[in-house]
Amino acid sequence: MGMTMTQKILAAHAGMDCVSAGQLIQSKLDIVMGNDITTAVAIPEFKKTGAKEVFDKDKVVVVLDHFTPNKDIKAAEQCKSCRQFAYDTEIKNFFDVGEVGIEHALLPEKGIVVPGDVIIGADSHTCTYGALGAFSTGIGSTDMAIGMATGECWFKVPSAIKFNIIGKPSKYVSGKDVILHIIGMIGVDGALYKSMEFTGEGIKELSMDDRFTIANMAIEAGAKNGIFPVDELTIAYTKEHSTKPYTVYEADADAVYDEEYTIDLSTLRPTVAFPHLPENTKTVDEAGEVKIDQVVIGSCTNGRFSDMKIAADILRGKKVAKGVRTIIIPATQKIYLDCVKAGYVEDFINAGAIFSTPTCGPCLGGHMGIMAAGERCVSTTNRNFVGRMGHTESEVYLASPAVAAASAIAGKIASPEELEG
Repeated sequence: MGMTMTQKILAAHAGMDCVSAGQLIQSKLDIVMGNDITTAVAIPEFKKTGAKEVFDKDKVVVVLDHFTPNKDIKAAEQCKSCRQFAYDTEIKNFFDVGEVGIEHALLPEKGIVVPGDVIIGADSHTCTYGALGAFSTGIGSTDMAIGMATGECWFKVPSAIKFNIIGKPSKYVSGKDVILHIIGMIGVDGALYKSMEFTGEGIKELSMDDRFTIANMAIEAGAKNGIFPVDELTIAYTKEHSTKPYTVYEADADAVYDEEYTIDLSTLRPTVAFPHLPENTKTVDEAGEVKIDQVVIGSCTNGRFSDMKIAADILRGKKVAKGVRTIIIPATQKIYLDCVKAGYVEDFINAGAIFSTPTCGPCLGGHMGIMAAGERCVSTTNRNFVGRMGHTESEVYLASPAVAAASAIAGKIASPEELEG
């Protein structure tokens, strides 16, 4: 019986010839990551192990991105503890204000993660790095602590679902629309503790940024991880960003999958997830008249330069609707600077939007965009649970940067195609 791509990576890191779904294994780790919230919780657990230093100073990553620059005293104390821990243990990859970025955009950009790696992160959207052909998954702070001390983690080997991607998407259909369509199709528990493995000729039509977005939201279908094959585009991206050695793994021809789906990109439309679950999807054509109070464009899901370009191209020369607070957040300092150089910041500000330093802030109702009761937001983030972005009586509508930018102008959920008319 053959192995899936994920199973092959796990077998190699467990020092085994083969593994099968449901098997418990102990795996070597290439990267252990945490942020300002989760690392602060992991530090006391790390100290309980008796370890005096991390297993590898190059393989532990701490990114202060959620509540920074510090929004309050508690956040300041959390960051202070992380900062001191990083200095005491001489962690190489420590990112603080001024050099920070949203973690899941920053690590690929810095070349810290590469194909074939096994990565755990104390953040559920660590599954993002599957876009590079790595096994990456979110874990809790206790597992992070043990990972930092030992360089190992236990896993139950996941079974897999295959998504065969075919066709070519239309102009305004992006990776966000693809993954929202899939989650709407299989549900928020449709891939529970499974590996979502993407394959097919249509993958060549998806940019690396599209793939990062799709892998990022695998967790929203309950998946253990999402993963893409390593093709020429992946290798080019890896060589551009990293000098680390990498390994390419491929699924066996006789690999076993629990289910298989075919996704024809040519049939997809821009898609919106209505409150209060990512599975509650409608196309923009089905959205109806939904007036909004706020738009957020950014996050680990859609804060990359291509997302900024899409938003700038739509907002350029136009004005956001009166009363719609439009918040645009580049995912890293490099993306911020690239937006300045490209003139996008001027486009955003002239349109009536604000442009922020990199932060996760509004995505989790942290800061920089918390909503009051009765308010509605179109957001390019990844979750729209009750109270996710503020008051429990507020509403979050998940969408692509194109739909979010068009909605900011229209003052309601809108397709970018409407603005072209």
